[in-house]
Amino acid sequence: MSNTKIEWTDSTWNPVTGCTKASAGCQHCYAETMTRRLTAMGVAKYANGFKVTVHEKSLNEPVKWRKPRNIFVCSMSDLFHEEVPFDFVEKVMAIIEKTPQHNYQILTKRAERMAEYFKTHDIPANVWLGVTVDVAQCKERIEFLRKVQGANIKFLSCEPLLEDLGKLNLDGIDWIIVGGESSNQARPMKKEWAISIKEQCDTAGKSFFFKQWGTWGADGIKRNKSKNGKELDGEILHSMPASK
Repeated sequence: MSNTKIEWTDSTWNPVTGCTKASAGCQHCYAETMTRRLTAMGVAKYANGFKVTVHEKSLNEPVKWRKPRNIFVCSMSDLFHEEVPFDFVEKVMAIIEKTPQHNYQILTKRAERMAEYFKTHDIPANVWLGVTVDVAQCKERIEFLRKVQGANIKFLSCEPLLEDLGKLNLDGIDWIIVGGESSNQARPMKKEWAISIKEQCDTAGKSFFFKQWGTWGADGIKRNKSKNGKELDGEILHSMPASK
């Protein structure tokens, strides 16, 4: 069933591709790197490179998936990018409503635009809505997410985690994902940053998912990410929230 190596989802769906950088975590964007490869390979969907592009032909893909899946929406873009018209977002939401057997995980760095859209649109019951918080400066995105009413699950992706986020207000948040950066130019993640978030999740009773160390290990040594493991303090922590 899975068509992705992302551990916290089953499949990816990309009715939009391409993006622009929005915060520090975008500096070594994996989607941009992957897009370059796909463009060089002549994959038609990526003929525009990393320019924001909507794909009408991709809209019906989840309709063909009969068995229930967790589906990460726009892993190669941001659904709420400023160049994605709201009328196209409406088409995406229509497919989501048409396929209630799936859960759709929508993650954005454009929290303000996401909130603007949902002021005038209902959130489908099978949507998990999240924002990326890679540095402390981006914690304001959590406030926009918290104000959106009706999401089945609200979550944070602290990946790549680039600094200590300090105290997090997790009221109304259900799930937090943490991970280090993976690239030749990856910036290291310190163990205490991840532990701080885990402890706050434990205290608040929130689900915590430690995805990976990335290129740098817990010991501060840079090596192939596959040899760095996915344990935090000796544990594999892959907690998932239950749909409401």
